[in-house]
Amino acid sequence: MKLYTSKRAPNPRRVRWVMAEKAITDVEIVEVDIMAGDHKTPEYRGKVGVPHVPALELDDGTTISESVAIGRYLESMYPEPNLFGHDAREQAVIEMWTRRCEFYLANPLMLNVRHSHPALAALEGVQVAEVAEYNRVWAERFMRTLDRQLAGNAFIAGDRFTIADIVATIGLDFARLVKVRPPEDLVALNRWYETCRARPAASAGA
Repeated sequence: MKLYTSKRAPNPRRVRWVMAEKAITDVEIVEVDIMAGDHKTPEYRGKVGVPHVPALELDDGTTISESVAIGRYLESMYPEPNLFGHDAREQAVIEMWTRRCEFYLANPLMLNVRHSHPALAALEGVQVAEVAEYNRVWAERFMRTLDRQLAGNAFIAGDRFTIADIVATIGLDFARLVKVRPPEDLVALNRWYETCRARPAASAGA
């Protein structure tokens, strides 16, 4: 298998973190220079279908894009440690929180960075300050939801680390590029965040 990735982008880091948690070492890593537009070449788009990273090319030529979908595939091939849930109930709870973290935290923070960091103007084309601010506000609202959830749980989806924690942590890490961090009064969220960032796989996936 080949993983098409970019160290400059947050979504590919999700897959690399999953691989690090599971100690997956038999996947070839192909670095894609998104600042040079490598993800927009006809060859890449013909393989992946969209100008996005990451993408996982299987041995039979099938190519899977979207970071959570790739993570699910890797979980099926390398089931331990479990990151997506053991039974139907746990899988549904983890999926619920993963989608919430993606829709209401990670994606808004990514848009905030893309529309406010000068270095990303080349990727975004037109940066809109109002878009950046709107998404920052919405992300910080959801941080308070997470703080309430984490007040009674060690991790977002319960008592153990899952893909939901990966999605949320990487979203928050990416926002550090524009100095956006969880407010200090969100004690539970900040405790969880530092716990996740201290995991060995967090630095391996960076």
